[in-house]
Amino acid sequence: MATRLVCRDCHRVLDVESGEQCPACGSNSLSEDWAGYVVIAHPDQSEIAEAMGITEAGRYALKVR
Repeated sequence: MATRLVCRDCHRVLDVESGEQCPACGSNSLSEDWAGYVVIAHPDQSEIAEAMGITEAGRYALKVR
């Protein structure tokens, strides 16, 4: 069963098995320890996406440890 993990590099929220790679950036650094949640639908029109450096639509964590 997939666990909700967050990529430490791109902050994308993922439903993947522990030990898998982030499909967005390829990182192996995934964490269960995260806080806050934002969904970016139109990153080109979002001030939050701009502030976070997000260029692709998706689910993102605000804080990852």
